[in-house]
Amino acid sequence: MKLRIDATDLPGRSCAPGPGFPGATGIHVAVQRRGRPDELLDPQPGDAPAATWTLECTATRTPRGIDLRGSHIQGGPHARFVYLSWGSVDAAGAFAVFRRAKLMLDAVDPDTAAAAVDSGLLVARLGLTDGRGNPRCAAVRPPAITWSAG
Repeated sequence: MKLRIDATDLPGRSCAPGPGFPGATGIHVAVQRRGRPDELLDPQPGDAPAATWTLECTATRTPRGIDLRGSHIQGGPHARFVYLSWGSVDAAGAFAVFRRAKLMLDAVDPDTAAAAVDSGLLVARLGLTDGRGNPRCAAVRPPAITWSAG
């Protein structure tokens, strides 16, 4: 099965400082590999018009619903999520994470999850700019994200 993340409304290549945050430049976003925070899938610049990542995963039907697992899926059973890591990329290409968003898979409607297993594709759609114009972070659940079967 595949999990596709379709992101729009990226915040740009810089964000202003705020309480407890010095600001950032050279902003990029990528999917973080489970257990390997330095392994990032397909970093995209913060000013891209859109970004898409497709992840391979396995789906298991359990008494509590669909449980997804894969190399980019974090967390334990029925508490799984995907990290989108925000980082500053320097001139040498080094990615320094400063913020992460957690796409919460337990927020997928059970009927949508079942239809995605049948079709082989679960699609997440979200905007990546928060209400202050900065990179979206913290736990992301509907209505900030929509889930559908492919």
